[in-house]
Amino acid sequence: MTEVNRPPRLGGWTRFVTARPRLSLLVALVLTALAVVAGSGVADRLGSGGWEDPNAGSTYATKALEREFPASQPNLLLLVDAGSASVDDPAVAAEAKRLTERLAAEKGVTGVGSYWQADPSSAPALRAEDGHEALIAARITGEEKDMGETLDRLAPEFRGAHGPVEVSVGGPVAVRHEMQTIIQEDLLRAEMIALPVTLVLLVMVFGSAVAALLPLGIGIVAILGTNAVLRGLTEFTDVSVFAMNLTTAMGLGLAIDYALFIVRRFREELTAGAEPLAAVGTTLRTAGRTVLFSALTVAVSLAAMLLFPQYFLRSFAYAGIAVVLLAAAAALILLPAALVLLGHRVNSLDLRRLFRRGRRNGSGEALDQASGATESRAWTRTANLVMRRAPFFALGTTAVLVLLGLPFLGVKFGTADDRQLPSSAESHVVQQHIRDGFPGSPGGGLEVFAEGPATQAQYADYKERIAALPEVLRVDGPLVKGDSAYFTVQPKGEAVDDPAQRLVGELRATQAPFDTEVTGAAAVLVDSKDAIAERLPLAAAFIAVVTLLLVFLLTGSVLIPIQAVVLNALSLTAMFGAVVWVFQDGHLSGLLGFTSPGSIETTLPVLMFCVAFGLSMDYGVFLLSRIKEEYDATGDHDQAVRHGLQRTGGLITAAAVILAVVMVAIGTSRVTNTKMLGLGIALAVLMDAMIVRSLLVPAVMRLTGRATWWAPGSLRRFHDRFGMSESGGELEPAAVEDRHKERDQERDKVAARG
Repeated sequence: MTEVNRPPRLGGWTRFVTARPRLSLLVALVLTALAVVAGSGVADRLGSGGWEDPNAGSTYATKALEREFPASQPNLLLLVDAGSASVDDPAVAAEAKRLTERLAAEKGVTGVGSYWQADPSSAPALRAEDGHEALIAARITGEEKDMGETLDRLAPEFRGAHGPVEVSVGGPVAVRHEMQTIIQEDLLRAEMIALPVTLVLLVMVFGSAVAALLPLGIGIVAILGTNAVLRGLTEFTDVSVFAMNLTTAMGLGLAIDYALFIVRRFREELTAGAEPLAAVGTTLRTAGRTVLFSALTVAVSLAAMLLFPQYFLRSFAYAGIAVVLLAAAAALILLPAALVLLGHRVNSLDLRRLFRRGRRNGSGEALDQASGATESRAWTRTANLVMRRAPFFALGTTAVLVLLGLPFLGVKFGTADDRQLPSSAESHVVQQHIRDGFPGSPGGGLEVFAEGPATQAQYADYKERIAALPEVLRVDGPLVKGDSAYFTVQPKGEAVDDPAQRLVGELRATQAPFDTEVTGAAAVLVDSKDAIAERLPLAAAFIAVVTLLLVFLLTGSVLIPIQAVVLNALSLTAMFGAVVWVFQDGHLSGLLGFTSPGSIETTLPVLMFCVAFGLSMDYGVFLLSRIKEEYDATGDHDQAVRHGLQRTGGLITAAAVILAVVMVAIGTSRVTNTKMLGLGIALAVLMDAMIVRSLLVPAVMRLTGRATWWAPGSLRRFHDRFGMSESGGELEPAAVEDRHKERDQERDKVAARG
């Protein structure tokens, strides 16, 4: 038997995933169909909140007030507009009182009050300064889903003209419900944009329509599977509706990344003359291992969000980890089975031939090889240029990235409110009228909950001390029920601006003869910032330590993991700078169609860091694994860097562009936080692929030279035993030992020269 006809050596994993390829695909089809059923209706079970710390004092006070004084926590506001008349006009007042009584009689509604029925001391806060508008406030009870159903029933009945007045529906429950509805609509539109555009880009990358459909299929499997996982999680915990955006974006993006890498390597092996089964075996030993490490590094970055108490962040960890693992599993199980069945037909339906008329010169395969050679030469020239001018590119790109990140030094943190919605959204319009036309901040004040026995004199003395605080506009109350009471404190400025946040601390520091706790928008913000600040060092350390370990297991180097973490973090500076410049400061708000609240929601930078860092490591692993493979084969450091960039530069750039398209589609959302997430991460992945991976990493590795691969003997032996790398074949133990002896000798020579 000749060498060519000898059956391929297959590893255990290759035998497992290729033994019954048709059966594997059939099982996958059945499981995907079950996922569709299991995940149906998941959006209706997701929440639109989750920014608060459930263990904070403000959360305790909120729940206590909901229990003891439901009228103190209105979440439904009816804005009554009298037109040119006064709200005190007898006809207007009569109609407004009728509406108030009608609302109070509705099922699921409690704590109804209005300007026309208010206590004289609090009535001014419910009346616009121009006298033409006033408020009816109430609380819709129940869980978030129940609140939404009640609002759907009530809003059509109260919205619109009622005799001499016009009524608009707003308040926190309306904001959350409208936000949830818009997110679902926008997500469907984003998918309709992203899927066809992605398919076109994949055809441009692969040429073959068959090859292009494979990554898309893997992405759809990952998305549907993750929806089923989220649906299951809603039975046990709260999950944010925003997580569905991450499911779509990362499901498509990572599945395409992994499938691109595997299909590209498989086609390389076919072009080199391997049979399909042998090509799959080599692909899994090389690209497959890289995909596994990449998935682990991304999952680690996302898992860090589990350390935070806010369910908004934890939801993204649930969705992200599920979609990463499902995308990797599909790429490592289903994709090899499909490739075995397709074989050389993976190159079928070359749609690029439609654009080659008049330039056909031989077979389509020859043209593909010529195109690939051209791309390879371009990346070779790039690598040579960067390595010849390594100090210039290292310092220059670092300076540019730092400069782009400077606006983040002026970041201001706030809460998500109605300004997340389009300016035309009804609940946004209502709240804007309140901000512009009502005294103080109706519905946005602070509540002080008091527990313990107290006399009226003690309450009065405490109220006087609160009223004397410099940031206080007015104090209402107390309303007493048994041994509990509450005061409503109106700050002089905006509900969550810096003075309001200082007032939270002053209220908490004010002495009282009973136990007190403060809640309200500013108090929730203060507690959320404290919770994030407390856990952020732990999350950062978790990401750094586990990433260092994983990259060491991949490369066997001590320096490369440190470089990877530092350069990855540096690649995110442009994203953070742009977030502040655009979304906080309001530049491009007209072009992008959003209202700037003048701040960034507290949890968004944490979320964007974890997601973008993981995606950057995804590309970093692709590049480093190919460099490591070449270095293991040749021992030539500079050639390994050139080869790695030459073989993966185009692939990483194509993957980044496709992922950016998906994120931009998500960024077309009318909800500002979703727009910020999509556009910010799109910028981060493009900067990482086109600047950091193409310029900065090769330049830095050129400067560190062969010392890049140094590791103490004990760690080298640890890597030999537990590490994994992209290597096309298996080395015998003696060969491994000989290689390490050669490296030690080379290192000693370098040290002697230095």
